[in-house]
Amino acid sequence: MGRSFFLFARPGFIGGVARLFDFAGTLNTYNISATGELADARAFQEDWKAIGDDMRAVLSVYKKEQECKANG
Repeated sequence: MGRSFFLFARPGFIGGVARLFDFAGTLNTYNISATGELADARAFQEDWKAIGDDMRAVLSVYKKEQECKANG
């Protein structure tokens, strides 16, 4: 997890607490790319990497289940 948050900066605990009192929204920050197209391409790439990670995890669980059925 965490790959698909490329466009948004994720503050730590202290930053999160500080945002409670930031009524003017001055602490909002975003990751910056040279162009919108590069930002979109990077976000798209990270989304597909996250999908690949999920697929690998699911296939690993499925493989273990099938091995258990075959052995037991």
